[in-house]
Amino acid sequence: MADDKVLAGFERFDFDDGRWSREVYKIGSGPAVIVIHEVPGLHPGVLAFARDLAQAGLTAYCPSLFGKPGKKVSRGYAIGEILKNICVRREFSVWKDGRSSPIVDWLRALARQVHADCGGKGVGAVGMCFTGGFALAMMTEPSVVAPVLSQPSLPFKDRGGLDCSASEIACAKKRFQDENLSLIAMRFTSDKLVPDARIARLKAEFGDKVEVVELADADAAPGQPMAPHSVLTLHLHRSVPTSGSMRARDKVIAFFKERAGG
Repeated sequence: MADDKVLAGFERFDFDDGRWSREVYKIGSGPAVIVIHEVPGLHPGVLAFARDLAQAGLTAYCPSLFGKPGKKVSRGYAIGEILKNICVRREFSVWKDGRSSPIVDWLRALARQVHADCGGKGVGAVGMCFTGGFALAMMTEPSVVAPVLSQPSLPFKDRGGLDCSASEIACAKKRFQDENLSLIAMRFTSDKLVPDARIARLKAEFGDKVEVVELADADAAPGQPMAPHSVLTLHLHRSVPTSGSMRARDKVIAFFKERAGG
């Protein structure tokens, strides 16, 4: 499918926070959800999830942080983008725990803007894989009220790390308590990119304020170029509406509607 067809129905604009400018693709109407794509980029599976949000009465904002919008996933494409993000781009911190990636500042600014544009109680945010922890780090922005961490895979060197600074974690804890908020984290239990230690750390830090959704390999869509990993995109088993991954998707959509809705 050509890129222009994959992106049909999306409105494109540039968002500049004074430091960086990035493309953003928008679809739908209603309260805002920022969909932060996984490696290798804003691929058709991420766009399909954004369409699900729009169909549910939400506005999906899909920033393009790396890769080519609309391009299909391949192993070579994914490896190339991983190497670029590790070796070249300064917007991302991928190895050690204790700090979030600099691009999270840009995402916080985007959240402020889209909340002003869309209204509602606040903004939802979902990070995926490489960007999984970004949604939690964004909680220092008051407009963000519904964070979802889908297969959070960073930092690489610290298996119990959360890809956030201590102050960001403390802020999230305080807001969860003071504002009666919470987060969702999800993974396939066999996924080596999301270690048990990271899930244990989430539970230890946030207790009953985190809902962990863990899926079996049987819940994943077959025929993908990698083992079960991408809960809401490549491995979302759309052909079986009762599959665990589809139930997880529906839980996330309901979470966004409840927390961000007007």
